[in-house]
Parts: sequence; C-alpha cells; structure tokens
Amino acid sequence: MSTPRRTPLYDLHVELGGKIVDFAGWEMPVQYPMGIMGEHKQCREKAAVFDVSHMGQVELRGADAAAKLEALVPASITPLAEGKARYTFFTNDQGGILDDLIVANAGDHLFVVVNAGCRDQDIAHMRANLDGVEVIELTDRALVAVQGPKAVDVVSALCPAAADLTFMQTTVADINGVSCRISRLGYTGEDGFEISMPEDKATELTRAFLDHPDCAPAGLGARDSLRLEAGLCLYGSDIDTTTTPIEAQLNWAIQKRRREEGGFPGADVILKQLADGPARKLVGIKPEGRAPARHGVEVQSVDGAKIGEITSGGFGPTVGGPVAMGYVASEHAATGTAVNLIIRGKPHPAKIHDLPFVQQNYKR
Repeated sequence: MSTPRRTPLYDLHVELGGKIVDFAGWEMPVQYPMGIMGEHKQCREKAAVFDVSHMGQVELRGADAAAKLEALVPASITPLAEGKARYTFFTNDQGGILDDLIVANAGDHLFVVVNAGCRDQDIAHMRANLDGVEVIELTDRALVAVQGPKAVDVVSALCPAAADLTFMQTTVADINGVSCRISRLGYTGEDGFEISMPEDKATELTRAFLDHPDCAPAGLGARDSLRLEAGLCLYGSDIDTTTTPIEAQLNWAIQKRRREEGGFPGADVILKQLADGPARKLVGIKPEGRAPARHGVEVQSVDGAKIGEITSGGFGPTVGGPVAMGYVASEHAATGTAVNLIIRGKPHPAKIHDLPFVQQNYKR
C-alpha cells in the first residue's frame, strides 16, 4: 500500500478545517466547515478556491511537439495559437478514452494538464510515444483553481492581466511578484482560472486569494456537484477506456481536419461512429422524486428493459434536486424520454434531460 501523497497546500487545508480523504492516492479536502452545499453555492454566486495540485502538469518541448502529439489525440493541436488552450483526450486503438486533458500553446513548448488518477500512466504514454519530444513533469508546481462569477475580481485584484484573458486563453504573469501561468478555464461550469505556481509560494498566494471578501475554500465534494450540474465528464466515471468520445457526446472536441484525416488511435472506430451514430449515448437524467441515483444504478425503459446505467449522480444544489448522467441506448436518448431508475431494487421515474443542467458561464 503506497503512502498517500500530499499537495503543497495540505497544511493550509488542515488549518482551514478541511476534512481530508484519500483521492487517487492523494490526501485531499472533501469539504470545509461551510459544507458541500455552502461551498457549491459560494462557487455559483461568488468565488471558490480549489486545490488541484494533484493533477499532473507537463511541458512538451521539441520543434514538432504539436504534430507528434496529434498522433495520440483526435484534436487539432498544430494550428493552436500561442496563448490558446484546447480540451482533448488520449484514445486507444479501440477508440476508448485513456484520459482527458488540457493542452496549451505556451510559445516555446506545450503545457499539458492531466488527471491525478492517470498522471503516471499519461506521462509514461507520452514518453513512450513522442519520439524526440522532451516530456518534463513539473513536480515543483502547485495548481490552484479560482472559480465563480467573482473569480475575475479575486484574481485581477492581484494580477490585472488576468481580466484580459477569455475562456481557454493562457498567459504568464506576476501575482504578488510571483511568476505564474494563469489560464482562464476550469471544471465547474463557471468563469474562472487555473493558476500554476511555484510550490513554495502556493500557500502565500492561496491565502491572498482567500483574503478577498468574495472568496472561500471549496473541496472535492463541491467540485463534483458543480461539474455534474455543468454536464462535465469525470474520468473514471463518465468516460474511460470502454467509452468512446462519440458515445460521450464529445464530438465537438474533434476538429474538422482530424475528422477528415484521422491519424489518431482508434480513428476507424471513432470516425465510423461519427458517421453512423453510436449505439449508446451519454445523457442527462433527471429523477422525478428526491432520491439521488448514484454510479452503477440501472436505467430501464418504461416497459422494464435494461437500456443503460448511471455513471454520475447526486444532489444538484443549484437545480434543487437530484441530477445524474449516464449511458442509454441511442433509441432512448431523446430529451424528455421517460425511464425508470432501479434504486435499491425499486423503479423510480426519471426523464432524459438536456446537458448541462445549469447554464455554463464561461467568459467567451
């Protein structure tokens, strides 16, 4: 049993009353004294700070790093302008998703952020397959997300340049005299920033964000309910090696040139599904009662046939009731379709619902 790892902000989490749990081999705060509901509301209405330092930060260096990375992902990377970021995923030969990630053109290199649970395998995957590209894991950097409608006020108070960024833009700027990479993106459905900073300055800078009257800390619990309401996939739950990007409704992340050229793992499977439609689709599901439907709950048609299962579910504080995502057979995927969720052996009525459940408020 390996010892759980700690982020540079671990002591601050404890000081702030964070309830620490093991997450993907890291000791992380699931919530603070405000509670998950309060932290969720804080992020939707003001601003919340999340520690995401457990995620992997990687630099890819080499003259043709972008072209070589395109052999591993279905996104168009070579035309990405300097200072722009793009969401994509590593695929396998069956069209399954190995991980989802953010790639940014940082000028003389690509800056890549991968999920905590896939961090080691992703880095190994890049090292094994990107010949002539230097794959550098940044082990001395923290990563902090400031999310919410007031995030721009919180961050720009310390770094005016942050206000000039729009969604999926990135830059290097000073925050309180410390050089940081600031990217306007995140995984809550709200406007916000992810800030890569030297680990020895992480506590000082996070305290500076928290000094703002509209800012409070939030943990993994609120992060999960926020991204679920925003219709954002969680790797390991909603997407994994058994799901394709087309089944997961991530068609938008495959640009036109890549659809025409292919040239990425699983392209034959993925492009066939793009043309013909997949047999199943990821959909939003809104239970009609108060009982939340969790991961693994069976979805049945109204006549009792199994048509899929829930991949993520819980209470949506902004929605004011339970919300879920899951895969269903494509013929049952139309918005408004009545289904039953089998919770503790009993059918509970629900309807297929458009994603996201709440409007995404990115600064476009």
